[in-house]
Amino acid sequence: MSRPLIGVTAYVEPAGWAVWRDVPATLVPQAYVRAVTAAGGRAVVLPPDDVDADVVGVLDGLLLAGGADIGPERYDRPPDPRTEARPDRDAGELTLLAAALAADLPVLGVCRGMQLLAVAYGGALHQHLPDVVGHDGHRPAPGVYGAHPVRFAPESLAGAVMAGVDRVNSYHHQAVADPGRLAVSGWADDGVVEAVEDRTRRFLLGVQWHPENEADPRPVTALVRAARSG
Repeated sequence: MSRPLIGVTAYVEPAGWAVWRDVPATLVPQAYVRAVTAAGGRAVVLPPDDVDADVVGVLDGLLLAGGADIGPERYDRPPDPRTEARPDRDAGELTLLAAALAADLPVLGVCRGMQLLAVAYGGALHQHLPDVVGHDGHRPAPGVYGAHPVRFAPESLAGAVMAGVDRVNSYHHQAVADPGRLAVSGWADDGVVEAVEDRTRRFLLGVQWHPENEADPRPVTALVRAARSG
């Protein structure tokens, strides 16, 4: 049986390698590719592109990766000076997501990806989480992951995928304020939304943490399993 093709959305950021410095590059952390491969899938890196979403026709699943903030104009809010948006990613990923939803493709949103799901479903974000919760525990320092307790709704997709897990990692300064038409199915101990889902679909899950950096990346495994069953 061939491996299911999982599209992983990518960044365009200045990067350096060998003799090259600050070259605009399409990239995604290898941890995403490694997690998809370990789950039995084949990762296909998708650069930002809002011309069309034809690629969805050959994919078996879509993973919306983490990264920079979503532009607040996408959810009708004025920009906070601490928001760092990537309009190219917003446009390209919303185009892909619309096509994936139309095809009922399995979708997993990670960190920014979960927030994008909420925005696409008519929700909104907190632009700077420490202003809401009063601490920096969800992003302790630049490049440093935090960790915190988490709980999941009984009989939810998130609860089934994460059965027995009560702690996750964390690196974000924004969070879901309004999930729109999505169901909230996971919370941190301070009330921050940690998981959202659409229970009417074959598989649509958003997680605020980074499962690709966990030893047991269950949400990625569940995505690949759903893609294979389709």
